[in-house]
Amino acid sequence: MSNRRSSSSTPRITDEQIIELVSKLRQLLPELRNRRSNKASASKVLQETCNYVRSLHKEVDDLSDRLSQLLSTIDDDSPQASIIRSLIN
Repeated sequence: MSNRRSSSSTPRITDEQIIELVSKLRQLLPELRNRRSNKASASKVLQETCNYVRSLHKEVDDLSDRLSQLLSTIDDDSPQASIIRSLIN
């Protein structure tokens, strides 16, 4: 079994880089950004990141469904349909 960490072609990430990336993630997450304390563990930040990405995926799916429903209710030759199609292409 090969050890990926020992691969000489892969640049190593430092602890400082990990801390900086986790801090950047924390700032992007509404759940953590609005807290008064910046004391969330790295595992909590990663867990919240996963939850947030899942919620964004769900929101995109819901909006896509709503757009499909909207498009199915309007006439293909209408000005509204042309505008909507130009926005999504």
